[in-house]
Amino acid sequence: MESFIIEGGHPLSGTITPQGAKNEALEVISATLLTSEPVTISNVPDILDVNNLIQLLKDIGVKVTSERKGVFTFQADQIDLGFLSSDEYIRKCSALRGSVLLMGPLLGRFGKASVAEPGGDKIGRRRLDTHFLGFKNLGAKFISDDERKVFTIEAKHLKGTYMLLDEASVTGTANIIMASVFAEGTTTIYNAACEPYIQQLCHLLNSMGANISGIASNLITIVGVKSLHGAEHRILPDMIEVGSFIGMAAMVGEGIRIKDCAVRELGVIPDAFRRLGVKIKQEGDDLVIPKQPHYVVDSFIDGTIMTLADAPWPGLTPDLLSVLIVVATQARGSVLVHQKMFESRLFFVDKLIDMGAQIILCDPHRCVIVGHDNKKQLRGGRMTSPDIRAGIALLIAALGAKGTSRIDNIAQIDRGYEGIEARLNALGAHIRREKD
Repeated sequence: MESFIIEGGHPLSGTITPQGAKNEALEVISATLLTSEPVTISNVPDILDVNNLIQLLKDIGVKVTSERKGVFTFQADQIDLGFLSSDEYIRKCSALRGSVLLMGPLLGRFGKASVAEPGGDKIGRRRLDTHFLGFKNLGAKFISDDERKVFTIEAKHLKGTYMLLDEASVTGTANIIMASVFAEGTTTIYNAACEPYIQQLCHLLNSMGANISGIASNLITIVGVKSLHGAEHRILPDMIEVGSFIGMAAMVGEGIRIKDCAVRELGVIPDAFRRLGVKIKQEGDDLVIPKQPHYVVDSFIDGTIMTLADAPWPGLTPDLLSVLIVVATQARGSVLVHQKMFESRLFFVDKLIDMGAQIILCDPHRCVIVGHDNKKQLRGGRMTSPDIRAGIALLIAALGAKGTSRIDNIAQIDRGYEGIEARLNALGAHIRREKD
């Protein structure tokens, strides 16, 4: 176990560049299983979840070559199919939620895939029904081994069909798309997720020879092909990291430039911070956040209290609500945050309350934040990171708090943020990593 020791109250300034997108990396790296030819992916983030997925691919026989920092070539021409049903493979899958994204390409190319109940964040139930219902629509058979807690899906031949997803699941959509590229005929997915990362996956698959249309909409059509070939692909900047840096700059910044943000792909993220009164300037593909002595929460046209709620893309991503809550603690005004998708993700606000934040946790999905208007500084304390996004939110809170804070279980933060302490220390933070 490792921990961060954070000395709060040091203003940050300078320039920071976001890493490659974690969620896209997990999808496109999994997609390399769909061909025996080399696929080169650049801007790969050096984070725990991605590194563990790359190691898992090596374990099943994928040749992985590190060309240079952030650039990898994958060649899946000698897959060990026997290892895919072994206890060791299942054990490794259970520790990595991203492993579920291997099911679609393995089913599509080899006709069978197994996965354990996946690990990852402790943010409530994250069901896999959408994945399996999609596979079954394509003609696959679902087998559940309750004793081993293993799910297996298999099919001799997949056949294209029309399907209406029960939810716009991002990983579910990605998995069904990857399984469908070799299905006979045409597959139409309605209520598909359409996040930029799904769009990027489709662009990669098309460059490999797939026939996918409707990209960027919630109605995606895949015409099956016989095979895919190699390709090159560059991962987008991580929109969640961009949002995290906006929040950090608002709380403790004295002028921070976030470089190369792919602003067009950020959707409503900058506007969500602007609703809290945060000033953001766009200069080309950079975002500049000036020092914010005060930021005033907006209200709706009829004067009612501002509400921020997550929603499927192009709505506000749930991954940034934790950061928005922290930023709101020092705003002038009040805001209601409604986390609809995960029933346990708001429980971290107890740590913020211990630090002196004025927050009312209404129920597992909603909380009201009454801002301090920078008149009352949060106080440092000891806390534990329950998930990636709460972890970075607590780190931002600690940077702005009075005194020294300790955050335990920072492996959760390492899962999603590359070398975060070194990058923030370069801006003026005082963060030290300690082993227990």
